[in-house]
Amino acid sequence: MQLKAFALAATSALLLAYPALAHHSHANYEQAEFIEMEGTVTQVMWMNPHVWLYMEVEKDDGTSSVWALEGGSIGALMRGGWQPDSIQVGDPIHVRCHHLKDGSDGCLLGYVTTDEFEGKEFD
Repeated sequence: MQLKAFALAATSALLLAYPALAHHSHANYEQAEFIEMEGTVTQVMWMNPHVWLYMEVEKDDGTSSVWALEGGSIGALMRGGWQPDSIQVGDPIHVRCHHLKDGSDGCLLGYVTTDEFEGKEFD
């Protein structure tokens, strides 16, 4: 009887935890390739579930656009050595990221290089 109760409790716990794992899909990003670019930070949103950076990038034709860059969670970034003030508005940065599949101006961050951090993971 105890084994049945334990099995039922364990199965219930797994089923309840499954949706928490499922919400982190990055299927909208091109996972097989990275792109690299440079720009100037226009906004930093240090919040859960993911930190977001916005960066103005100059195009080949001289115009510019703002890219939305999705980073990791606050906890993961802090464990990796990042702090809320590590990147600030106006900072020039270089990023290596996975581009959105639809081609719009957005990426899933892989590595960020700043004056302080050289090619440091941001996920």
